Amino acid sequence: MPRRVTILGSTGSVGCNTVDLIERQPASFVVEALTGNRNVELLAQQALRLKPRLAVVADTAGYAYLKEALSGSGIEVAAGREAVIEAASRPAEWVMAAIVGAAGLAPTLAAVRRGAIVGLANKECLVSAGEIMVGEIARYGATLVPVDSEHSAIYQVFDFDTADKVESIVLTASGGPFRTLSREEMETVSPEQAVAHPNWDMGAKISVDSATMMNKGLELIEAYHLFPVTESQIEIVVHPQSVIHSMVAYVDGSVLAQLGSPDMRTPIAYALTWPERMPAPAPRLRFGEMSSLTFENPDATRFPALRLAREALRAGGSAPTVLNAANEIAVECFLAGQIGFLDIARVVEETLDRTPTRAIATLDDVAAADSVGRRTALDLVGDGAGRRHATA
Repeated sequence: MPRRVTILGSTGSVGCNTVDLIERQPASFVVEALTGNRNVELLAQQALRLKPRLAVVADTAGYAYLKEALSGSGIEVAAGREAVIEAASRPAEWVMAAIVGAAGLAPTLAAVRRGAIVGLANKECLVSAGEIMVGEIARYGATLVPVDSEHSAIYQVFDFDTADKVESIVLTASGGPFRTLSREEMETVSPEQAVAHPNWDMGAKISVDSATMMNKGLELIEAYHLFPVTESQIEIVVHPQSVIHSMVAYVDGSVLAQLGSPDMRTPIAYALTWPERMPAPAPRLRFGEMSSLTFENPDATRFPALRLAREALRAGGSAPTVLNAANEIAVECFLAGQIGFLDIARVVEETLDRTPTRAIATLDDVAAADSVGRRTALDLVGDGAGRRHATA
């Protein structure tokens, strides 16, 4: 039988790649729902091609356009954040959770509470509400299949039946576009330079996170919740070629790695048909044509986001939620030209310093911590606290 699927965030980078894979094998899938944020034109085009039962635009300003564009198609149209949650609640066996940021938490939880197979491409769900998410997955019998290339790689080679024999997991990082720049050089980089990733084609926010290496910090926290390991068992290594996507080291000295070209369609295809596999159009590796694969330790001085993420994970409670919220605000302000590149980590660190760590037991607790983190970060940007380099 075809797998019934819903794509939350179909107009983003991961969502578009998911649509591409479905269109390559249309007999294998039936689309229940598509959701997008503001790119209503693309959402309408996708809906007309995939024929979902429901199409939802989160930004209510796009409702009239979507309704007109899909008039006569038989596709139900809705708008608003509650409608996105309702789309996640529809009867789809598999749900792609690809809404960027904390906005993806409630829809993803709605899918989890149906016991669905969830392809998780949203780091913030586990970063902001990891304990809650893990508890709900167990309670409702849902299955979480990671879509991030690093976590997908670990998932494919991690022996859950003998987890006690795992010595460590190793997250690889490309190092981003500024891997070899000094801090002085990074002071003046532009948003356009930051989003120009050397290996991966990603959205602006994720690309900036890669440039600051905050994405690897968020992945560290995510990995802690995805796999039965301690924080000290999670290592990070810079691998500029992005061929080895991550590794698992075992107590006998064996290291198992998953390799592939840097194409998100490979981990998406793995999640989309899990526990089976489907053909994907990613370029194949040609080992005889590779001159070298190199590795290096990340520079914590030039990329302090890694330290901040570890400290937040160790602190627990609301600290990871605040870390994520402050980072989202700082990245938005950087892309808008309000702060410099190095100010992103500065704003995050000072937000954490100013925000007491509290227990997280409910989604209301998550929302409260997220709100405090965002307000504090915005205040810091407004006060110019993040721009100390300008007068230093």
